[in-house]
Amino acid sequence: MPCCRSDRALRRENANLRRLVALSSALTELLDEDEIVDRAMAAVAALTSCSPVATLLDEGRGGARSPDGHRVDRPDLAARLAELGDADGDVAAQAGTGWARAFALRALDAHEGHLVVACDDMPPREHLDVLRMLVQQTNLALGTARLRGREHAAAREMRRANASLAEANAGLTAAVTDLRRRRDAQERLAAAVAAESGEAGIAAEVHRLTGLPVAVEDAVGGLRAWAGPGRPEQPCRAERRRRAALLDAACRSPAPVRDRDRLVAVARPRDEVLGVLALVDPGCDAGEYEAFVLQHGALMLTVELSHQRNLVETELRLRRDLVDDLLAGTDDAGARARAEALGHDLTGPHRVLVLRWPAQEGLVGAVEQATRAALGGTALLTRRPDGLVLVAPEPEEPNGRCPWEELHRAVTDRLPAGAGSGAGAIGVGAVCRDPAGLARSFLEAQRALTVRLGSGRPSGVTRYEDLGIYRVLTVDGDDGEVRGYVREWLGPLLDYDSTNGAELVRTVWQYLEQGGNYDATARALLIHRSTLRYRLRRIREISGLDLGAVDTRLNLHVAARAWHLLHGVV
Repeated sequence: MPCCRSDRALRRENANLRRLVALSSALTELLDEDEIVDRAMAAVAALTSCSPVATLLDEGRGGARSPDGHRVDRPDLAARLAELGDADGDVAAQAGTGWARAFALRALDAHEGHLVVACDDMPPREHLDVLRMLVQQTNLALGTARLRGREHAAAREMRRANASLAEANAGLTAAVTDLRRRRDAQERLAAAVAAESGEAGIAAEVHRLTGLPVAVEDAVGGLRAWAGPGRPEQPCRAERRRRAALLDAACRSPAPVRDRDRLVAVARPRDEVLGVLALVDPGCDAGEYEAFVLQHGALMLTVELSHQRNLVETELRLRRDLVDDLLAGTDDAGARARAEALGHDLTGPHRVLVLRWPAQEGLVGAVEQATRAALGGTALLTRRPDGLVLVAPEPEEPNGRCPWEELHRAVTDRLPAGAGSGAGAIGVGAVCRDPAGLARSFLEAQRALTVRLGSGRPSGVTRYEDLGIYRVLTVDGDDGEVRGYVREWLGPLLDYDSTNGAELVRTVWQYLEQGGNYDATARALLIHRSTLRYRLRRIREISGLDLGAVDTRLNLHVAARAWHLLHGVV
């Protein structure tokens, strides 16, 4: 019988060992440490005569808990386990049990907690051996789970690092692509400027790069160029105050600014706005790249407009210098060569014109446009203190047409209404066949303008050829003889007017200018016919002259005109 019991015990022990091996294999497959400990507690009762009491893992696991998962409220047990630290040891048994022991749990040589088991009596040696092997297998499984957890964490970190690296690579690739696009845009815009295609070429390139319609405007909103669909038939300029606010905002912003359905950048070399480059973007589709293209396009537009302005200023300076030399007198060959370089032919007959208008705003542009329209060609224009000076080719005069009168009307039509737009005067010098004669023509034009401005109708055109007797009234600027002549014929009347505040000299002037017509003279003087008859009687009485005598009328008329010229009386 003892032999049989020993055999049965051996078979039970072998069976427990097989079950322990199977459990060990199962535990090492688990990753959750709590689950490993739960399986170990369940195996205590299955493999030995003991029963699990509690497990206590590190403080972050919620304290000691029973096999059914409930919290074990035993301060004495907690204190004893804390006292044991990472060692095995006996603990106080609960009522109904005679033996209890805590087995230390470890993972990778680090203390993890305790497994507490109890038994009615001291368990047999083989059961203690099974408990020790179970704890060893549990510790091995905890270590394996810890390693695998670290591996999984490392793998997750590696995946995150790989994802971050991939994201960084993608960002770097996108940045390189964007830089290439921007460099390509810069090169293409620079090529457009180098090709001298002007504002239209810049607008076309910005349109090709962005796919959006592009407008080039001057500072006040006038359309200079357009690229892309939807070109407005009649561009609508913004109200002046709103336009000024937009330009101010664009000048202060380092990036393009949005103006309703447009993205706007300014061409500004220094403090002056030369132009505006705008993307028409009603859908707000423009991104950073489009904004960059617009900004760089505005920079290229600044270069282009500055270049154009420099060319214009240089040409104006060269024209002004040439005209100044022509008016002062210069050699024919040198003058013709300089004029040819400026696109003007001095080989034909020319005249010098001096123009003076009360209105100065837009006068130069109006004269340039009027010259092309009325004279059918170009002219050399410069501004001087006494007015604008025009060196113009002698035009043909078919059917008695006066081109200078047409020039006067054309200038008047192109000036803003009001502000003296129609009160301009033009003095035209005599025609000259070579550049050396232009200095004389200039003096003649000044003389003709002086006569026109001093006449009863200062607005209009006076040619030097039409001055008649005025051409011989003064010689070399000496008007002493002329003043004596005026005094000889008009002296008594001048004295009477000065003493009495009368207008007898003006009356005889208008009377003779109107050819002796009473009605026309009265209208010109804004007086009644009876008043005119009274004045003429007083003129005869004071001067002692017969206004009906031909010689008297001639001398009085010449003297009156000379007085009119010298004193500029209307």
